Amino acid sequence: LQAYERRFPTCPLIPMFVASDTVNEYKSEDEAIHVIERRCKLDIDAPRLLKKIAGVDYVYFVQKNSLNRRERTLHIEAYNETFSNRVIINEHCCYTVHPDNEDWTCFEQSASLDIKSFFGFESTVEKIAMKQYTSNIKKGKEIIEYYLKQLEEEGITFVPRWTPPVACKLESSTSHTRRPVSPAINIPDSAAKEGLNSKEILNISSSPSEPTAGTPDDKLDADYIKRYLGDLTPMQESCLIRLRQWLQETHKGKIPKDEHILRFLRARDFNIDKAREILCQSLTWRKQHQVDYILDTWNPPQVLQDYYAGGWHHHDKDGRPLYVLRLGQMDTKGLVRALGEEALLRYVLSINEEGLRRCEENTKVFGRPISSWTCLVDLEGLNMRHLWRPGVKALLRIIEVVEANYPETLGRLLILRAPRVFPVLWTLVSPFIDDNTRKKFLIYAGNDYQGPGGLLDYIDKEIIPDFLGGECMCEVPEGGLVPKSLYRTAEELENEDIKLWTETIYQSASVFKGAPHEVLIQIVDASSVITWDFDVCKGDIVFNIFHSKRAPQPPKKDSLGAHSITSPGGNNVQLIDKVWQLGRDYSMVESPLICKEGESVQGSHVTRWPGFYILQWKFHSMPACAATNLPRVDDVLASLQVSSHKCKVMYYTEVIGSEDFRGSMTSLESSHSGFSQLSAATTSSSQSHSSSMISR
Repeated sequence: LQAYERRFPTCPLIPMFVASDTVNEYKSEDEAIHVIERRCKLDIDAPRLLKKIAGVDYVYFVQKNSLNRRERTLHIEAYNETFSNRVIINEHCCYTVHPDNEDWTCFEQSASLDIKSFFGFESTVEKIAMKQYTSNIKKGKEIIEYYLKQLEEEGITFVPRWTPPVACKLESSTSHTRRPVSPAINIPDSAAKEGLNSKEILNISSSPSEPTAGTPDDKLDADYIKRYLGDLTPMQESCLIRLRQWLQETHKGKIPKDEHILRFLRARDFNIDKAREILCQSLTWRKQHQVDYILDTWNPPQVLQDYYAGGWHHHDKDGRPLYVLRLGQMDTKGLVRALGEEALLRYVLSINEEGLRRCEENTKVFGRPISSWTCLVDLEGLNMRHLWRPGVKALLRIIEVVEANYPETLGRLLILRAPRVFPVLWTLVSPFIDDNTRKKFLIYAGNDYQGPGGLLDYIDKEIIPDFLGGECMCEVPEGGLVPKSLYRTAEELENEDIKLWTETIYQSASVFKGAPHEVLIQIVDASSVITWDFDVCKGDIVFNIFHSKRAPQPPKKDSLGAHSITSPGGNNVQLIDKVWQLGRDYSMVESPLICKEGESVQGSHVTRWPGFYILQWKFHSMPACAATNLPRVDDVLASLQVSSHKCKVMYYTEVIGSEDFRGSMTSLESSHSGFSQLSAATTSSSQSHSSSMISR
């Protein structure tokens, strides 16, 4: 706080901050409350022509700092005084004490910008404001560290905490209970929704986090961290808590364990924004392809069990599970021709899922955190056959998927007996491998692995496989050529690939401009509950729910321009007849919901009447600008992002009978989550028969 106060009345590290004057100041008698209001003079970096047109050289802002030493909070509010009738700028910063560790400071910042009019230069003013705001955020940490260092040079390294005067202490002990420490305060939703959220927001809620299965309630417990997570700095620990809590507040699906969240943080050097983005993309991918259930529901084809030369084999010296892959003995061309790319990918995913499970088991066995595995790749027998183009293409896709969804799971990769053809393969695949992963590769040519610094440094002698000169019998299949009688045609493989990814509870549908996709649900008993869960895979759509007393005609598939369209990407069925009129033949029972590409939507509706309910996914068109016939910038950008008038959704619906429904609607809360969005803005709305929460 003392370092922050040194920014006034002016700060040489902020060239645009010319001067400031104190307008109002208030201090409470016990000095716990200190409110100071300043008028700040800023020299905005704007084009000279714009300043001349506006008729000003400087702009003035009013900044109000409210310090509460008793509750240990500092709130900073700022708004523009200059051009306040044309441009409205509001900024809110908040410093609080971490609810679980009082030695940590939480910082939140948000701002909003509303340009009503500015001499026809609205777009320019917006760009200038964004540039200045971004620049200030980036400099914030640098400035506070500068003044902290200045204080240290003056010998000030500790500031005693505020304590109430003696009289206040006596009074509070006799007539009042002790006030609790104020937790971190969230910015109001309305301000955050309208504004620009800082990428350095540390949004830590005051409510205790709910425990997840298999982990202790207190996630800050030192024993828990040492036992399950390993050495973490306070900052890394804080990043983990914040990301996990954000998931608990916004993600309606299965919350990954701390160990898995930590992998994504490590993969992005604990940059929360980047880690959150790839983690949310991975969670959406896992849900769409039902990866969580792959070990329980999918049985590998016999061809894989016989000819895929890989398997788990004990553990290395660090306790990591050891996976052995005899790539040189594997007929990659034969496997691709017999099974297709998707079956190979699914098998590799099952290996990775098994690896995660084995890491958890070894953590319990060895009593220390084990979050990755070691892979031993034997290249004896590798030749030009392995460089078959479709096989390399399949390998590159597998690497891409694994890198995106299983970061930091490879602890070490031992490549043995690399032949002369290996550099060719390495040149092809290395660009697709993350730099951090590449650092874990150890490559041995010929029999170098038997010498100093070789295999014995990483694997106990007793478990070195027999085919590498060890004494341990390895049960990994020996591979060999896949019989050509097992090869399948390109058409058969394509159909099999489509079948593999559609064998889930989800259905796929295409939505075209002028051709929505509709699902019919017949309700016999009123007060039943219709539930839905869908992902918008491509384009933007509008989701509607309608009710009709009469059944729509079944879709006709035999005539051109009829009600049903079939495409490789999914079905399109239209049930509402073109002659039907809204309000006469059918009625809308929920407000339309606009869903953006990449969003996941779950919800429910309690039915009032029996009859026929129609769930509709409709192509969303950007509304034209009312004031002018010229297209808006947003419209142009949207048209560029959606290359064709086609959307795609994956959906699942279910009806819960009234006799089976128990509890309040909170258990069936409708949520609309955009995992690709990193904004923390949250709004909520409720209706008579459903509730919805939109989190982006």
